[in-house]
Amino acid sequence: MTRKQGSLNPLCGSITRSRAPGATRRRLMSLACAAIFLPLIDRHARAASWRPTKSVRLVVPFAAGGANDIIARVLAERLSAMWGQQVYIENKPGAGANIGTTEIARADPDGHHLLITSSAIAVNRFLFDKLPFDPIADFAPVSLVAVIPNVMVVPTASPARSVTDFIAMAKAKPGTLNFGSAGIGSSLHLIGELFKRSAGIDMKHVPYRGAAPAMNDLVGGRLDVMFDTATVSMSQIRGGTIRAIGVSTRERIPALAEVPPIGDTVPGFDVGSWFALFYPAKTPRDVVERVSEDVRAALQHDAVKARLEDLGARVAGSTPDALAAHVRAEMDRWGVVIREAGIKSQDN
Repeated sequence: MTRKQGSLNPLCGSITRSRAPGATRRRLMSLACAAIFLPLIDRHARAASWRPTKSVRLVVPFAAGGANDIIARVLAERLSAMWGQQVYIENKPGAGANIGTTEIARADPDGHHLLITSSAIAVNRFLFDKLPFDPIADFAPVSLVAVIPNVMVVPTASPARSVTDFIAMAKAKPGTLNFGSAGIGSSLHLIGELFKRSAGIDMKHVPYRGAAPAMNDLVGGRLDVMFDTATVSMSQIRGGTIRAIGVSTRERIPALAEVPPIGDTVPGFDVGSWFALFYPAKTPRDVVERVSEDVRAALQHDAVKARLEDLGARVAGSTPDALAAHVRAEMDRWGVVIREAGIKSQDN
């Protein structure tokens, strides 16, 4: 007689038609199931229960007062309340955001060191001959935080009251007008270069160590224009110290509904600034996923959402994988612009 072998239910069900002692076989099956599923259960439990056990350092690789800094402080306040641990800001500007970014690439991957940065993490590989970090291999994406339209702003004394006026001024005096930015390769710089090419004008780029000092010179009339983030420029626009003449995205900003898109004058112009959170690469995946969930929850908190939207930002929030795909897409997009414009950082 042929002896029938037992069959294993794929969901760790019982063994049937077996001549092995029932109790022994059931015990073996229980152990097998534990070996398969306990690591997954343990990982889920750790992800669900993980919380910072001490203060969390949130590095901003730009000077205080810029959009990156403002968004970081709004988010840090909410996360501090959620975690019961202080999330404190460290501004580490310099080298086109590379100084602060390097700090996190080399930080202890224990869940207590975060980076909030802009498109710099995607574009700096095209601006620098050599970086002290790999923007893909050395970081664990956590979540996209916000996307912010840029606003084309001029001093109140400027005769330009529209994008059309400004282009006419620039064409009448080629190469004499200037635009300021938060530094070479910053989103403010790249959007300015894109505007130059799209509008067929020539302007001189003046880089600063952050958006705030550039804004000071714009208010003082030492710059002719900036393509600043709405988050930073909003208070100055409302205060009447600068004039907004266009927004960089196709959609208008609700807080500046009267300001038309630049694309109404320069067909096809549609771009904005984005900000996202990253951990050091070796941070445990369950910690990354938990913090990503917490960040998304924080961004949907009424006070946080209202504050960021009032500043002209659109709250985002994403999974780690979605942010990773976004970074790669931005590399593909801006790499072409940087190469064609011949932009290179002075810090090389």
